[in-house]
Amino acid sequence: MSTAVQRVSVATSSFAEKRLVVGERHVAGALIIALCLVLVLIIALPLWALLSKSLESSDGHFVGLANFVTYATTPTLVSSLFNSLTIASITTVIVIPLAFFYAYALRRSCIPWKGAFYAAALVPVFAPSLLSGLALIYVFGNQGLLKSWMMGAPLYGPIGIVVAESLYAFPHAVLILVTALALSDGRLREAAEALGTTRRRMFWTITLPGARYGLISAGFVVFTLVITDFGIPKVIGGQFSVLATDAYRQVVGQQNFPMGAVVGIILLVPAVVAYFVDRAVQRRQTALLSARAVPYVPQPERKRDLALLTLAMAIGGTIIAIYGTAVWGSFVRYWPYNLSLTLKNYDFSAVEPSGWEPYWTSLQLAFLTATIGTALIFTGAYLIEKLKFFPVLRGFAQFLAMLPMAVPGLVLGLGYVFFFNASWNPLGLFYGTLTILVVNTIAHFYTVGHITALTSLKQIDREFETVSASLQVPFWSTFRRVTVPICLPAILDIAVYIFVNALTTVSAVIFLYGADTKLASIAIVHMDEAGAVASAAGMATVIMLTAISVKLLHLFLDRMVLGRLQRWRYR
Repeated sequence: MSTAVQRVSVATSSFAEKRLVVGERHVAGALIIALCLVLVLIIALPLWALLSKSLESSDGHFVGLANFVTYATTPTLVSSLFNSLTIASITTVIVIPLAFFYAYALRRSCIPWKGAFYAAALVPVFAPSLLSGLALIYVFGNQGLLKSWMMGAPLYGPIGIVVAESLYAFPHAVLILVTALALSDGRLREAAEALGTTRRRMFWTITLPGARYGLISAGFVVFTLVITDFGIPKVIGGQFSVLATDAYRQVVGQQNFPMGAVVGIILLVPAVVAYFVDRAVQRRQTALLSARAVPYVPQPERKRDLALLTLAMAIGGTIIAIYGTAVWGSFVRYWPYNLSLTLKNYDFSAVEPSGWEPYWTSLQLAFLTATIGTALIFTGAYLIEKLKFFPVLRGFAQFLAMLPMAVPGLVLGLGYVFFFNASWNPLGLFYGTLTILVVNTIAHFYTVGHITALTSLKQIDREFETVSASLQVPFWSTFRRVTVPICLPAILDIAVYIFVNALTTVSAVIFLYGADTKLASIAIVHMDEAGAVASAAGMATVIMLTAISVKLLHLFLDRMVLGRLQRWRYR
């Protein structure tokens, strides 16, 4: 009798487990399909619309490559392409060596105040790219404090763009190179020192080869950021045309949508090439730290530390001084003739019909984007990484999730114009609303958040899912009770990253706002066009201070709150 009961119990348990697996498979399939549909809608279809528009005439007829031929035979348009490539190349050549030695000072020396220097380097990350251009106007412009340093050369044009882009791109290179220089096996240097190798030779044979992949990645990141940036050329470019301003002029100024699409496709090519070359290089990278590696700890060396301290003070001080001048200028009554302080420049209603409304709209956009985007990105990463159902669909979703990394914001924005503004698309009712701004911003910054989530999820042992399956616990319960609490720091990182970038973005949303959804970054462009540089600097200052405050709050939560809730990590 007991044997029969056992058999019935086993059969019942097996049936329940099978039913649970079937139920999970159905739910997983529905969720993965939904994820693919969402990514196709917000990423793939807009890019397809951009490509289609580039092959059409103004009246919508297919013309093949005729628009590209027109572009190639128009000298003014071709010159913009060469201008963009030249500016991006010069900026990369300037930024990478400076960023490398700055990161070297932070990681491979014993200089004091490393935290302060690191914070100084990151200041441009929290400001719209336009602020670096506005700051240079205060310092080197026609009425700038140091205009004599220009020796008669005009700031507006290639010189101003290169300097402003260097300020804007510098922290992105530093972030990559600081990470690259953090990994080093101390045994290599110990062996080199034992053999009597000179410091210079160790630098060329150990340090540089160990950081070469970081240098290559930083180079491609800087090049892509510069060639696709819209804000700086718009503010300080003058009559010097680049691809980003050409696209804006074709779409907004001339309503020539096919030619705007052509410029967008051309703008996409360098970013895509840089992305795939960088990926190929990264696949060749080998591990820098073995299981027996000894972390390198720099030892004090007077001459080296003094030289690097001087360099760090010069670069960090320059960044703070230039951005600080813009903040100061936003409080000045009439630059540079009346330097008394006033708050009238923050009465935005005097120069901007919407007053402070764009700032509040930007806050609303940032909050919604961070909330909805973080939930979508982390859940999508979990479905791709942790579930074992439908591998083909998960691979397709992974491809779509990585696609925005190679798509500049301006190009994605153009795709949204052509897709959501199409007469046949019922979703066109969202054009010009906050909804499309939120969707576009999520798509624009999707990949970085996705990679962050995947990195965190890969650190969780698969035994959690295995044990849950053996206990007949569905994956959504494991996700809610185990995965989310463990990955809470990464989730918060993603939310803050999206929030800050949503506040400061310009290029991705320049074509998509409506009369009631103008953002602060767009208002800065319009204020500058109206000649209200002080008010434009004021709005940019408010955005920068807001972003910095959010980051400081993030650090507080990470150390004081999450640090206590997740003490188990350090036991």
